[in-house]
Amino acid sequence: MRRREFITLAAAAAPALLWPAGARAQLAGKLHRIGYLGSSSLSLERLLVDAFRQKLRELGHVEGENLAIEYRWAEGHDDRLPALALELVRLQPDVIVTMGTPGTLAAKAATSTIPIVFASSGNPVTGGLVANYARPGGNVTGFTIVGGPELEGKRLQILQESVPGLSHIAVFWNSANFAVREFYQQTKAAAAALGIALEPVAEVSRAEDLNDAFSTIAGGQAHGMMVIADRLLLALRMPIVNFAARNRLPAIYPYRGYVEAGGLMSYAPSDIEQIHRTAGYVDKILRGAKPGDLPVQQPVKFDLVVNLTTAKALGLKFPEAFLLRTDELIE
Repeated sequence: MRRREFITLAAAAAPALLWPAGARAQLAGKLHRIGYLGSSSLSLERLLVDAFRQKLRELGHVEGENLAIEYRWAEGHDDRLPALALELVRLQPDVIVTMGTPGTLAAKAATSTIPIVFASSGNPVTGGLVANYARPGGNVTGFTIVGGPELEGKRLQILQESVPGLSHIAVFWNSANFAVREFYQQTKAAAAALGIALEPVAEVSRAEDLNDAFSTIAGGQAHGMMVIADRLLLALRMPIVNFAARNRLPAIYPYRGYVEAGGLMSYAPSDIEQIHRTAGYVDKILRGAKPGDLPVQQPVKFDLVVNLTTAKALGLKFPEAFLLRTDELIE
């Protein structure tokens, strides 16, 4: 079992022992339906889905008793999201949960009445999801991964500390996702301040762009690699991580899922924390709250996760002080 995993599971289980029975009694007699729209696939998102279901159970919403969840997965193809969103809307769920800005925009375009809670997004205001953070208005609210302009710089700094002599970093990003453009701009500014050249830069807005992106980066002089946060790229994490391994590129990622797939390291908002908080908003809405009255919230917990097996394969040895700063070591 991974470091801290037992503690996390125990903490999740404790509330379930204390009060789900009473919560279920309060909700008895009504079957609620939730639509879940994901950019990836169930096999790649199983950890998050299980955490979401477990938190809902703790809050009194139990599948097979008073809850049904309908899932739709884009399988790494964002162009499928609008049709999938319409499928969910036709089912008339009580709430739709989305992952990422493109999925949320698709759901928002499909309905102006069904509450939508996004578990992850870029800037939700510039991305067109809500009017403002404090009072989003309309039928959409949720949780952003925007952690301030220093977050991208922190990722670059961590990679620079880990790889001696790092001066050129290749970048993957989805230029079609308007909500993450500021992440890319912040990365450029941070790189300039740290004396790091961002080159080459590969733009990936669909799965078919990957091979060209790989050729661009393989033909460059990068000493490392960075991926800008985006749910489409997360859905494509296996080929991206495998590319980094083949080309011996130390890489830092914006989601823990990359590291679980064999990537070197990630520094990111805790996706488990985000999905737990999402379940909390779903619970509030099912009990009568209006999404427009629930403020959009920023991340509160960030995790540095390192894959020691990948580090060994790359010939990297981390100082003890660095390892002590990590939140999780995967071996």
